[in-house]
Amino acid sequence: MMMAVSFTRYGRLYYLDPGPHTPQVGDRVLVPTDAGPEVAECVWAPQWVSEDIGGLPVCAGLAGEEHLARDEANRRHRAEGRSTAKRLIRKHELPMKVIGIDYLDADNVYKVYFSAPHRVDFRALVRDLARAMKARVELRQVGPRDEARLQGGIGPCGRDLCCATFLKDFEPVSVRMAKEQDLPVNPLRIAGACGRLMCCLKYEHPLYQEFKERAPRLGSTVDTPEGQGVVVGYNVPGDQVNVKVAGRRCACPSASVCAPRRAHDETYGP
Repeated sequence: MMMAVSFTRYGRLYYLDPGPHTPQVGDRVLVPTDAGPEVAECVWAPQWVSEDIGGLPVCAGLAGEEHLARDEANRRHRAEGRSTAKRLIRKHELPMKVIGIDYLDADNVYKVYFSAPHRVDFRALVRDLARAMKARVELRQVGPRDEARLQGGIGPCGRDLCCATFLKDFEPVSVRMAKEQDLPVNPLRIAGACGRLMCCLKYEHPLYQEFKERAPRLGSTVDTPEGQGVVVGYNVPGDQVNVKVAGRRCACPSASVCAPRRAHDETYGP
């Protein structure tokens, strides 16, 4: 059994073992963390999964009134901390942008995440923040990808950013992946909200590799349900091959044009 929760509306998903509990979508549940159980919203109700997934944290049950009151108090602390941090950053005239803030009530600690074009000397700022917030303050600089993850937003595809919803780790992405997916090597077309190459280029790349290994080569002659033609392009997401037949283009399922390629390779070699 597995369930998914989110600490913020439309935020990143975290997966849990429901244990003996059966929360419904929209219920507030307790999630075990290093700082103690935190309140999150159930996004996916517990359901069976085909694979045996181990090592998931176990849901600590439904949140009670005291947990909800504590969560609301922490939200107020975070909002007040963000406002105070922005005000003091302007006062110190530092080139910093507050991205996110966490508050650990058990230790009375604020963690302020910020972005900056270069390294910043914020020692005086930390002292003023600790004095104003009456708590220990930790400042952590984040990169462009982490900034996009923390802020969230909408990607070029019109959906919520992958990094802010389901991606757990950032993997290296190269321009070669964009070329192999027949995408224009234009930063405006292949860059995400963070300004770096889109993460989807990485996890969609194996699909394109597998498709091109079994599909006929560009320029090869194939037999299709429409007649004999020449391969002029691919539609990998649609599992189709674009073929020019008698002066017109048609999209054929890859299975209907791959047999001639396999027969040729078996006879003459790839």
